[in-house]
Amino acid sequence: MAMAIDPRTLDFVALGILVTVVIFFIYLVIYIHDIPYEIAKKRDHPHRDAIHIAGWVSLFLMHVIWPFLWIWAYLYKPGQGWGLETVELKDSTHSKEEIKALKQRLEALEAKLSEKATEPAQPETNKGEVK
Repeated sequence: MAMAIDPRTLDFVALGILVTVVIFFIYLVIYIHDIPYEIAKKRDHPHRDAIHIAGWVSLFLMHVIWPFLWIWAYLYKPGQGWGLETVELKDSTHSKEEIKALKQRLEALEAKLSEKATEPAQPETNKGEVK
C-alpha cells in the first residue's frame, strides 16, 4: 500500500524552501557588497568608513558603483600608502645633503623675514620733493 502525501504539506515544504532561498540570496548580496569594505579594513585604508557607506549606497544604485569601490579599496597599500611618495623619492635627483642645505637656507630667510616684520616701520622721505 502506497502512502499518499497531502498536497498541502508539499505546498508548505515548497514555501519553506522558497523562503530559505530568498533569505540566503539577500545575505549573499549583502556579503558581496561588503567585500570592498573588508579589503579596506584589512589594508587599514584611511577611507574605509566611506567605502562601507558607499557599498550600501551601491545596493540602491543597482550595483553601478560597486566595481569602483573595489578599485578604491585596493589602491591603498599597507605600509606604502597610495604609492605616490615612493615615486617622488625614486625620481628625485637631489641628494640628502642638498636638501638639508636648502632647508637651512630657507630657515635663515624665514628668520630674516620675521626680524623685518617685527621692526617698526620708518616713514619714507621724498628727497626730490619741493615744499
